Amino acid sequence: MQFNKFIPMLITLTTMNAVAQISMPLYEGTIPNNIPGVVSNEQIVSGGNKFILHITHPEIYVYLPDKKINTGKAVIICPGGGYSGLAIDHEGHAIAKKLQANGITGIVLKNRVPDPINNIDKSIAPLQDAQRAIQLVRQRAATWSINPNKLGILGSSAGGHLASTAATHFKNAVIDNPGQINLRPDFAILNYPVISFADSITHKGSRDNLIKKNGVLDPEQVKLYSNELQVTDQTPPVFITHALDDQVVPIANSIVFIAACDQHKVPVTSFFYTRGGHGFGMLNPAAEKQWIDDCLQWIKSLK
Repeated sequence: MQFNKFIPMLITLTTMNAVAQISMPLYEGTIPNNIPGVVSNEQIVSGGNKFILHITHPEIYVYLPDKKINTGKAVIICPGGGYSGLAIDHEGHAIAKKLQANGITGIVLKNRVPDPINNIDKSIAPLQDAQRAIQLVRQRAATWSINPNKLGILGSSAGGHLASTAATHFKNAVIDNPGQINLRPDFAILNYPVISFADSITHKGSRDNLIKKNGVLDPEQVKLYSNELQVTDQTPPVFITHALDDQVVPIANSIVFIAACDQHKVPVTSFFYTRGGHGFGMLNPAAEKQWIDDCLQWIKSLK
């Protein structure tokens, strides 16, 4: 499959109280893997947390820290939503602002979710956008005062599956990469992540939305996107969070990923809650100590 070269054309910069936010599209012109003639019919579902549906034109939102506290580190944030939409506020922008306040550039990815109506191959659309975000941030690292060798990826729920896919499938470029930009994130943060597509522990909605085609699951794709099976010695260091009482995405997803990382001597730091369920985002109301505080210290400690 041939892709165009992607150079974003539109950049919007707003500054309020010294908080800079940049929003820009991932691609210029033709978006790879979109069916020709696709028209944006993006929808926002209001409620307790903002949820975006039918994303056809992916974007990033960049939260740059004050120069006085900038660590040079950056994190691309993949919100969850079962690969049906994106819970972009509490699993995206809120986390980015927290990173920004701690000297880390937070970059919210509004990626496409798998859609056979809009995508030629729905199974690679989210990973294309994650890889393109990594590529784009590294290309603009100097402009944004980011160290290109200190770029991580964070994901919650199905966004955790996307982040773990980016952290384990980086040798398989699904975007055009003529400059051979490094697509491997330097670290990964997985928040109550979907990891495995095995029947016994997966979140079937996320799995089916990504790879089920005409009501059928391809066993090879089930294996390919069971990311505990894709860990290698080159997988980057991982911080992983989960609640023991998660009834949506079983904690076994995190356990099998930790076990795979241990086998390959990949450093893992875990933060488990006794209670919290699923989808709490950055702040678990059932706990006094929050994963994000330990995670911030972990990011800052990475060499």
